[in-house]
Amino acid sequence: MTRSQRPDFAKKQSYKEDWYDLYEDWGLIEASFTSQYGIRLRSENDMSWSEFSTFLAGIMPETPLGQVVSIRCENDKEVLKNFTKEQHKIRTEWRNRATKAILLDKDEAKKQIKMLQEAMKRAFSK
Repeated sequence: MTRSQRPDFAKKQSYKEDWYDLYEDWGLIEASFTSQYGIRLRSENDMSWSEFSTFLAGIMPETPLGQVVSIRCENDKEVLKNFTKEQHKIRTEWRNRATKAILLDKDEAKKQIKMLQEAMKRAFSK
């Protein structure tokens, strides 16, 4: 499955519970499929989205993606004390990205509400 074969609805995702991004982490996903399932995604031509999603949901912590996800979602202070600089960097960058996405969503929501209010005002005022 190539990048161009991925469905459009996969582009938008919530950052509330997702610890990976299909686009930014595509290399990790490919490496993880190869290491865990022996599947080379670049060579796959007939894998359905449903099958791909099932495999992705089953990625284990020992895979490249699993290791990065484990770092990104870690909250145990004792574990965090033992993180390397690189692990802290991975975790911080992901969390900053997630926070930024949430803030952008709130700003966009405010814009949409304002536009709706203005449209309603025009439609119902004399």
